Amino acid sequence: MADEDPPSGLRDRITRQGEDALGKLAQELLENPLVNSAIARAFEARERAVQAQEAALGALNIPSAADVERLTRRLRSVSQRMEGIEEAVDRLDQRLASMAQPGGGIEDRLGAVEGQLAKLSSEISNLATTLDMAPAPVPREQERLKVDEPPAAAPARRKAPAKKKR
Repeated sequence: MADEDPPSGLRDRITRQGEDALGKLAQELLENPLVNSAIARAFEARERAVQAQEAALGALNIPSAADVERLTRRLRSVSQRMEGIEEAVDRLDQRLASMAQPGGGIEDRLGAVEGQLAKLSSEISNLATTLDMAPAPVPREQERLKVDEPPAAAPARRKAPAKKKR
């Protein structure tokens, strides 16, 4: 306390005492039932005035402050959605533009696919001609069979003599 000069110490003390006195006064006023009821009535009157103002503005077809605020919030929301849609359309436009450019577009991709299809069809035709040129190998078991002739009747079997019972 020795470092502080007396005028600032006096000012701080007076400020503290004034704040304490105002706090006590406010506390006593709030605890006073007459002041408390007056404040409550003032707030009720304010609420009724706001309701009457909204009703009057509604009757005149004029938007209230709450209506304007609600409308402002909706406009902001719609604006943000529109910005998102615009960004998506811009990205889509850029992708379509890059595809339409020569050297990276759809035509080149289609040309590459057609080239691959032509190559595959030529390979398939080469395979088909190769398979048709050589006769199918016949299994060894079937080499002697004649397919065009009906099978010969099998010779009748001889019956073995019956054994005698003893």
